[in-house]
Amino acid sequence: MNGYDSIIFDVDGTLWYSCHKVAKIWSAEAQKYTGKPYCWDGKTLEKEFGKTMDDIMLDLVPELSPAQRHELGERCYAQENIGLAKDPGVLYPGVVATLGVLAKRHRLFIVSNCQRGYIEILLDSYGLRRCFEGWLSWGNTLAEKDETIRVLMERYGLRNPVYVGDTQGDANSCAKAGVDFVFAAYGLGQAEGYVAKVESFAELAELF
Repeated sequence: MNGYDSIIFDVDGTLWYSCHKVAKIWSAEAQKYTGKPYCWDGKTLEKEFGKTMDDIMLDLVPELSPAQRHELGERCYAQENIGLAKDPGVLYPGVVATLGVLAKRHRLFIVSNCQRGYIEILLDSYGLRRCFEGWLSWGNTLAEKDETIRVLMERYGLRNPVYVGDTQGDANSCAKAGVDFVFAAYGLGQAEGYVAKVESFAELAELF
């Protein structure tokens, strides 16, 4: 696994787990917005995280109009950022120590299909900004993950990065972007088409 000039990380299912907390926040906001008793749980959102925010809303509230889904999504994401800033997601074991090791050897980045501010909440909650040179989200580009990866590569002059993620969507995005994919098998999904698989975050220190 030598020869990569950088490592790009996914967030949910790779760096931390926030599904249960986000589900409560979104359910409450959807109830306020629609007056209906929405009650999503973490398991429901595990199947959705990794998709773009527009696609998630389409899956969760298909009965709403596109304009209503957009408005509800914006409200959910705003409340999510507020809630997670106070009560953040839970890092997977070994993330802090392993990132500290990797940051000494490689340029580290993040690309996620999340809203603006979400990545920063993770980084600030656990003092991890020092480990990463840059990051981009769907909220920044409003594009599919493969395009966001390409934007980040161009912005930072990356020629041969490797991406670490936990879903088939991540693998597909990497294939479209022409980037190798490492599967975080401890995360939220399943995947094929990877160059390596790790069963824990700490294994990345050995892999790279």
